Amino acid sequence: MTGHHLQVISKLTSWLSAGHPCWLATVTATYGSSPRPVGSMLAWCAEHGHIGSLSGGCVEQDLLQRLPQLPPVRAPLRQRFGVTEAEQQRYRLPCGGQLEILLEAVDGDDVAHFQALQQALQQRRPCARSVAEDGQRRLLPAEHSKTGNTAEGWQQLFKPDYQLLLAGAGETSAELAKLAQPAGFDVTICDFRDEFLHGFKVAGARVVKAMPDELVREQFHDAHSAVIGLAHDPRVDDLAVIEALDSQAFYVGAMGSQQTSAKRRQRLAELGLHSDQLARLHAPVGLAINSHTPYHIAISVLAHLLQQR
Repeated sequence: MTGHHLQVISKLTSWLSAGHPCWLATVTATYGSSPRPVGSMLAWCAEHGHIGSLSGGCVEQDLLQRLPQLPPVRAPLRQRFGVTEAEQQRYRLPCGGQLEILLEAVDGDDVAHFQALQQALQQRRPCARSVAEDGQRRLLPAEHSKTGNTAEGWQQLFKPDYQLLLAGAGETSAELAKLAQPAGFDVTICDFRDEFLHGFKVAGARVVKAMPDELVREQFHDAHSAVIGLAHDPRVDDLAVIEALDSQAFYVGAMGSQQTSAKRRQRLAELGLHSDQLARLHAPVGLAINSHTPYHIAISVLAHLLQQR
């Protein structure tokens, strides 16, 4: 949900920087079925409206009507929606669902706090945010932090979204991109060969003309990244693999037979990669399910990705 959080925090920060007081609403607990998970955010400014979502239903409508009348006190407020059956019908919450929402009145004094959070999200740095019952706001290290209500107030852990770089535009990368998105990956497919990129599109995935090693260095190098070579072309796959094995990417793979993979390891060793790096390479990529078609290969790769994640 980093993308959602970054959108909300960025807009909130810009409003506060312009001198506009705002409200930040965060889902802190859910009971029963809930359309949006704990940690979902909505920011509201009288001059500019709102950004974000808490329920996808009438909760937002009711809240946006209440906010202009609420006193901008420093201590956060807690609101619960869907406590009664009538409220569940009114707010369109399914299956007895209930939401607890934390409301924070924020102003120019809080700009630095939200600027620091925005920067961490933009840089894909894990961090935690705490809000005490008296309204004190702090950013904390991600280690030993988790999202939830605490004895002191509320704490929210922010981690980068998982991202997947597929080197090589082709049928297997298209099938894997389709499967990986609902499994929680932001997917980018790259290639520098015009003949493969011509007319190549995958719904929801970013398709770019680029050198894979440059993309790894720029973006796909942290512990929430996976890099896979699917081009069947060493000019593409080896570039991606070499750079990724020198990064913190949690998964590095390359498609190919056992013989092709053995030759790839030999090439990489001759190029100076050491045994510890080569041990991280998943090649042949994916779980051994005797897959041959692009769709079945994609299933085996996604299953292995989720196992390793």
